[in-house]
Amino acid sequence: MSFRITVPCTRAQGEAVADVEDLFVDSANPPVLVADEPDETKPNEWLLHAYFEQEPTGHEIATLTNLGNGPPSFEQLGEDDWVTMSQAGLQPVRAGRFTVHTPTYPPDPERINFEIDASLAFGTGQHATTSGCLAALDKLERDGALFRNVADVGTGTGLLAFAALKLWPDARCIATDIDPVAVDVARDNAAINRVKLGHGAGELLLAVADGMESPMLAARAPFDLIIANILAGPLIELAPDFAKGLAKGGTVVLAGLLDTQAGSVVGAYEKLGLNLVDCGSDEWPVLVLRA
Repeated sequence: MSFRITVPCTRAQGEAVADVEDLFVDSANPPVLVADEPDETKPNEWLLHAYFEQEPTGHEIATLTNLGNGPPSFEQLGEDDWVTMSQAGLQPVRAGRFTVHTPTYPPDPERINFEIDASLAFGTGQHATTSGCLAALDKLERDGALFRNVADVGTGTGLLAFAALKLWPDARCIATDIDPVAVDVARDNAAINRVKLGHGAGELLLAVADGMESPMLAARAPFDLIIANILAGPLIELAPDFAKGLAKGGTVVLAGLLDTQAGSVVGAYEKLGLNLVDCGSDEWPVLVLRA
């Protein structure tokens, strides 16, 4: 038996929900969280849905209620698979030439498609930082950028690494994450999306790493493209390592920060000789800087 709790929320509240484990540290089976915009004419009135494999506790309901701005509604979903139910509300995401969809939706034959299971890890394309990174990578390629050695640091589902290899199919790419589970998820997603694993051109190497502290990253450096969709604090802390790991003229694509944090992040990289090329215009900016 599975259950769904829905809480009204603002767009900012919906987009801020990323790490379920941190929110439900006492839950043996934390819920899948999905935020959506049910009415395009009311862009700030979102809904936060939580899908539970078992009946939620009072503490879990209270936690969810505090994430939104209204009373929760409670539904019993019967015997249907709870993960499938949670994904049914996730519409495909379009960003640049890419479409990201869950297994419940077919691919778009006119676009570059990735199938990502929304229950497994953060970075499905639903969050503005992920879709913004996809759009930024797409724009770089359209503007003539050519990358042959790529690192995706904090890869999550592997999506941004997959996108880089689609845009620059002759590149070598390494994707790392501090969480071994995320690396396993990225490996599974690579198989689903027919991304070849390996060390050569057009292949993806996966590794567990804390930031740039990895023998595999050290062996691959310098990179002409580093992608990092994490948080503002770690992006600032990693600035010296990223600058050191970049080739001359290399590019970094940084996300996971609010527009109010962009100045601090940009400043940390400009002190190291990088120049801001693009920052977008969204509430969740994607910074593109070049050495």
